Amino acid sequence: MARAWHLKSRPAGLPTSENFELKKMPDHELSEGDFRVANKYISVDPYMRGRMNDAKSYADPFALDAPMNGGAFGEVTETKNADFAVGDKVVHFDGWRDETVLSAASGANKVPVTPLADDLWLGNMGMTGGTAYFGLLNTASAKEGDIVFVSAAAGAVGSAVVQIAKAKGMTVIGSAGGAEKCAWVMELGAGRRCIGAASQSSAKGHRRLF
Repeated sequence: MARAWHLKSRPAGLPTSENFELKKMPDHELSEGDFRVANKYISVDPYMRGRMNDAKSYADPFALDAPMNGGAFGEVTETKNADFAVGDKVVHFDGWRDETVLSAASGANKVPVTPLADDLWLGNMGMTGGTAYFGLLNTASAKEGDIVFVSAAAGAVGSAVVQIAKAKGMTVIGSAGGAEKCAWVMELGAGRRCIGAASQSSAKGHRRLF
């Protein structure tokens, strides 16, 4: 039987284990067009803390005593959908649970077969990397020889922008929350300067691209 994390109560400040509860989910038989996915990785992102508040924002708040959701990577284990075969790997938005039943309308995307680590599809090969790549090269139209300033340069998107800009022959200036983060940003390719500010958070956990 599948299990899902539920938001038990809304945290005040830093969330604790008391705010969450892992509950069994009812069995869900497949209808025509559905497919079952066993989740292998889920993405826990900073914006999710805001969703734990009962406040209007760009993303709906998590409901109390209901399964939480978010980005996830998994493998199809059962299917009644001709477009998704057993063994296909997919990214979708039904995370925070060990398995889920999806349909063609769920927005799940099949992942191509590559030698890359699976978890990269929730990072630099997924929305994070896509935001960095297309934001820098398409939206900002940055090109070789440009000087690029990257705010939050030690974050998931920012650290990818730093590396892409460096690889494309740009000069990178970054800003980050403190000396430890700035040192890491300089190591990634912000060769000119990194502007630091006091922070308790850490840059560890984000990946190198190159």
